[in-house]
Amino acid sequence: MARKRGSEFSRATDVSLSHASGTMLLKCRCNCSIASKLFAEMPEKDLISWNSMIDGYVKHGRIEDAKGLFDVMPRRDVVTCATMIDGYAKLGFVHQAKTLFDQMPLRDVVAYNSMMAGYVQNKCHMEALEIFNDMEKESHLSPDETTLVIILSAIAQLGRLSKATDMHLYIVEKQFYLGGKLGVALIDMYSKCGSIQHAMLVFEGIENKSIDHWNAMIGGLAVHGLGESAFNMLLQIERLSIIPDDITFVGVLNACSHSGLVKEGLLCFELMRRKHKIEPRLQHYGCMVDILSRSGSIELAKNLIEEMPIEPNDVIWRTFLTACSHHKEFETGELVAKHLILQAGYNPSSYVLLSNMYASFGMWKDVRRVRTMMKERKIEKIPGCSWIELDGRVHEFFVDSIEVSNTL
Repeated sequence: MARKRGSEFSRATDVSLSHASGTMLLKCRCNCSIASKLFAEMPEKDLISWNSMIDGYVKHGRIEDAKGLFDVMPRRDVVTCATMIDGYAKLGFVHQAKTLFDQMPLRDVVAYNSMMAGYVQNKCHMEALEIFNDMEKESHLSPDETTLVIILSAIAQLGRLSKATDMHLYIVEKQFYLGGKLGVALIDMYSKCGSIQHAMLVFEGIENKSIDHWNAMIGGLAVHGLGESAFNMLLQIERLSIIPDDITFVGVLNACSHSGLVKEGLLCFELMRRKHKIEPRLQHYGCMVDILSRSGSIELAKNLIEEMPIEPNDVIWRTFLTACSHHKEFETGELVAKHLILQAGYNPSSYVLLSNMYASFGMWKDVRRVRTMMKERKIEKIPGCSWIELDGRVHEFFVDSIEVSNTL
């Protein structure tokens, strides 16, 4: 009897230690080597421990190590599979993610969300919608807020307004709360689908707006070239004593840039730094360089770049180069272009910008020299891609390519 109790106590102790070790693994995932050593030394590994270790490997991009554990673990659950699906998708292995998803005997909302998110991350937006449609056929499953945010993102990237309004109606019928991330996603979706009016209706219908809702609306106005409306929204935020964040100012500065509002852009930049004590990031400087460059204030834009406390990236330099070309500032533009090619190495857009600038000045010998350089370095211009919806059919176009069409 005593021996039996001792055995039961030993097993209980092992399980307790296993749970404690699982908790420790969760804390050690930032250091895979420590977590791996701890996992190997565990006297008894439960499902939590296996899942924690697999999750740690996935978060560090070590999908082969995660797969190794996945293949030998004695028991799996939906969390295990969802973690692996997420890991495959983040590394671009969408086929492997879908294969694992199809092999799951039971799927819950988390598994569907992982697969849909994986497709969206890899720009397979129509495939994400197909997974959502499959999920709808499962009578025992109901989408959650995360599901809908993912799907709204897919629709936004496709630009399908008819699908957007259908999904909005679905959300209203299911009585989902729009005060959180879902409201933000709806505003963003309508803006990207070309209907700023629908986006504004959603925004105005949200009673307790967070700064995220304001930011989404400002971003939508910026995309639609409504700079004055975006700037006025910033003034409204100030009047209501709502605290803006750095994203707010990225949106407003971007709107000012697209609409050529130099004075408003400068005011916004100063308001951010002086009143709200927000340290400008690369995006803020990039917008300011664009605002000044577009207005022809090349010297001011150049001074701003030189005075930046952080290293300007190639996007800022390309913005400045485009302005130099547009405003016929050849000498400055050529220096910037050569700097860009040295800095960016094999980024095709830098070469294309330099070639276009030479062409605008009729310097065809230099145009040929740049294009020869691109050919020698095997640098190819990335083709543009766009989608258009006609009669419920999405058509995908690539520059210099045949049409590829899909139906949903």
